[in-house]
Parts: sequence; structure tokens; C-alpha cells
Amino acid sequence: MWKRIVFILLLVLSLNLSNPGVANAAGFKSFVDSYDGYEFLYPNGWLQVKVSDGPDVVFHDLIEVSENVSVVISPVPDNKSLEELGTPTEVGYKLGKAALAPPESGRSAELVNAFERESKGKTYYILEYEVKLPNREERHNVTSVAVSRGKLFTFNASISERRWPRIQGLIKNVVNSFSVY
Repeated sequence: MWKRIVFILLLVLSLNLSNPGVANAAGFKSFVDSYDGYEFLYPNGWLQVKVSDGPDVVFHDLIEVSENVSVVISPVPDNKSLEELGTPTEVGYKLGKAALAPPESGRSAELVNAFERESKGKTYYILEYEVKLPNREERHNVTSVAVSRGKLFTFNASISERRWPRIQGLIKNVVNSFSVY
């Protein structure tokens, strides 16, 4: 029995040393959509949800089912770059009004943070919102926006405001893992 335990420990250790990315991504699983050209990490314990006429993909927490990540793909007018669509703040306000709190939805979305980051030669806008729903529930949304091959990719993580302080580091890692190619 001890030989088996030692063997398993050595196997796990050798896998972690030979592939440090696996060790860094502990607690996460990878989702890759090679057809549309994007990928991201999502927390263990989250499940993919089948949707129609909506986001390209949705994952939600197994226990807190209202907490989710999703990807929406839209055409970009005139093959514009992300920078040509506006600054992070400008794009954040447009996205907040169009997607998170459209007119007559009863929702409100306040942009609380907007910045640009570069990764592997691509520009991403990271947008953070406080969202209020009609039933008075408050949510925290963190979004990564990128343009690739004439398409606008919007990766959104939506978390209840009451849990946000405890899991914001995890969610920010998930949002920052989103990449397009």
C-alpha cells in the first residue's frame, strides 16, 4: 500500500514539474473553442449549460447557479480594431447600456473600472460593473472584450455582490485567462 501512495505522489510531482502551467492553473479547467478561436479557464465545479439564441457558451457554478461566465460573439462594423471602437471607458459605457442594462430591462449597470491590457499581441479591455436587477439583487460583472478576425468577443463573468469580496481574485484570474486568436 505504501508503495502505491509513494508512486502516486511521485507521479503527481513529476507531472507538475514537467508542466508548470498545470500547477499554476490548479483549481481550473480549460475550455477551448478552436472553431471560433477563443479559450479560457473556468473554476472546477462549474458546468457548461446548453443555450440557444444567446451566448456562444455559458458555464455556471454547480452550487451558486446564478454565477456564470459566458462568451458572446458579434460582428464588428467595417472590420474596426478594438481601439477604433473607443477607449476602454467608452466601450464600457456602450456595452453596459447595450448588454447589461438595455432600456426597459429594469436593470442598471455602473461602470466602476475600465482598463486595457495586452497579451500575446492582442488588446483586451477589462471592464468591471456593479449591476442592479429589477428584484433589487446586486451583481458584480467583470468583462474582457477583444476583437479578432472581424468579430467582437465579449467574455463576461457575473457574480452575486454578496460573494464578490470572497471570490474576486478567482474571477479576475478567469477573466484574465480569456484569449482570442
